[in-house]
Amino acid sequence: MGLLTFSLNVTLDGCVDHEQGIADDETHAFFTRLMDERGAMLWGRITYEMMERYWPAVARGDVEAPPAIREWAVKLDAKPKFVVSLTRTDFPWANSHHIADDLRTGVQRLKDATPAGVLLGSGKLATELDRLDLIDEYQLLVHPRIAGHGPTLYQAGLPSARRLELISAKPLRNGAIALHYRRAR
Repeated sequence: MGLLTFSLNVTLDGCVDHEQGIADDETHAFFTRLMDERGAMLWGRITYEMMERYWPAVARGDVEAPPAIREWAVKLDAKPKFVVSLTRTDFPWANSHHIADDLRTGVQRLKDATPAGVLLGSGKLATELDRLDLIDEYQLLVHPRIAGHGPTLYQAGLPSARRLELISAKPLRNGAIALHYRRAR
């Protein structure tokens, strides 16, 4: 069984708006490495739709992009992508699959079938999966910014606190810190 790793950009005040972080080669290299180490991606519908509007065009070369960005796009295009949605069933982006089962059953089945692990990149979905006790690890990239607005990490709340064990903390040259935690069970 593979681990489910929740990974996201977050500001010091907990904002997870994708436009609030630092988007540079170092940041993209961090997320490319995480994606390379996992067997599949897992998103909610909103994140999937945001990603599908831009990244397939970058992968095809229809959008001008620096090498690190293009590398991310090409790898993302090839990676199996699983989407949780109650309102959409058609996912035409290459290697995209719908999880239509009960959330717990569908995600557990995905974890069981993906020994290299699954990378979760949706904040709202993370809250639901954490409520179901399905997240094993957290790899957050904390940016040196205070957004002062926007959606925040675990905005909808959890029924109880989660105890985590620090695996690593690595500062990046751009001032962000890559934090890796594992669930203390």
